[in-house]
Formats: sequence, structure tokens, C-alpha cells
Amino acid sequence: MSAENAESQGSQPDSILSYAKDLPNICSLSGLACTLLAIYFSISGLYAAAMIGMVWAVAFDWADGLIARRMKGRTGNDRKFGGQLDVLIDIVSYGVTPAILLLSYGNFEFLYLLGSFVLLATSALRLSYFSTFGLAGGTHYTGLALDNNSLILVFIFLFEGLFSQNVFAIILYVSCLGLAALNVSQIKTPKFSGSPTNVYILAAYTLGITIFYSWTLQ
Repeated sequence: MSAENAESQGSQPDSILSYAKDLPNICSLSGLACTLLAIYFSISGLYAAAMIGMVWAVAFDWADGLIARRMKGRTGNDRKFGGQLDVLIDIVSYGVTPAILLLSYGNFEFLYLLGSFVLLATSALRLSYFSTFGLAGGTHYTGLALDNNSLILVFIFLFEGLFSQNVFAIILYVSCLGLAALNVSQIKTPKFSGSPTNVYILAAYTLGITIFYSWTLQ
């Protein structure tokens, strides 16, 4: 038995709230707050504000992993708890939020309810597969990682003003179904969040998206 396993099995778990002060978990919960705002603004029809919430949720998601890898003194229980917290937040950020966005933009019509379910179901399948089998070869995801959904949808919404609402609703629907298909496909994609360079690129993207959508809200 490894020392880490012995530590996990032999030590008593800390209180639930004690994990809320762990810095990576603080980042995760901050991302969850952004996700809640994105859901709220999607339902309210303030889609520019929803896009800001969605992109910041991804930024905090990537930040928590980078911080966790660089922190010293974290126990096996800390890592296990953080991993479970990430998965639970991911289903809300990358499954529930895009589903509600699609449903809201489609004026909550039944046809959009079906598309929203497909998004949510494929997200659950994708996360369950990853939790069970991990990275392919230790370096690549099987299927498109869910965080890419938010990054792509935020980009697609940049062109909303070029189309009527009915036409863009169709574009959004098709885009969401295409992303859902990629999420559960057998394609292999690299783990972009594992590279500090990619984190800096995401930071620049997040800042640019925030400035653009903040300007449209004025």
C-alpha cells in the first residue's frame, strides 16, 4: 500500500467546510458563482452578461488546476475532494448552463427542450467516462472536453447581431448539437488547461470577451 493510500484510509476526514478554505476549491467555487450568474442572466435574456459569466467560469476552472498543481502540502484527501468538487461543478457549468442558454434563447419552446436535454445528457456521459477512465494515454481527453463548449459558444455569440433572432436560434441549436456530438465522440484532444501558456492565452481571451460584452451592455 502506498503512503498516500495509507494516509487516505488511516486518517479521519476533516469537516466539510474545512475544504472551503483550500485555495483551489475557492477558485472552483468562484467559478460556480460565475456559472450561477450566467444561468441567471440567460433566463433574464441578458445574453451578453451571461457570456461574461460563462467565460469567467472557465477561467476559474483552469486556475484551480494550475494552483493545485503548484501548491505544496496538499494531502491525498485534499486532492480527492478537489477532484470530486470539480466534476460536480463541471456538470453545472458546462452541462446545465449551456442547456439553459439554448432553452432561453429558443423562448422555452419544446423543440429547444429536446436540444437542451441532449446537451445535458452528453455532458453527464462525458464526465462519467472521464471519471472512470481518465486521460487516454495519460495526456489526451477522449471526446471534446466540456470547457471548450463554453469557450466556443461565447465566441459564436459574438456574431449574434448579424442575424435575426430566429436565424441565430437555429445556428445556436445546430452548434450545441455539434458540440454535444464531439463531447461523446472518440476523438482525442489535448488537455489545454495543463499548460501555463494556454492559461495565459485563456486569460487574454477572458479579458477581451469581458471588455467586448461589457461594451455591448452599455
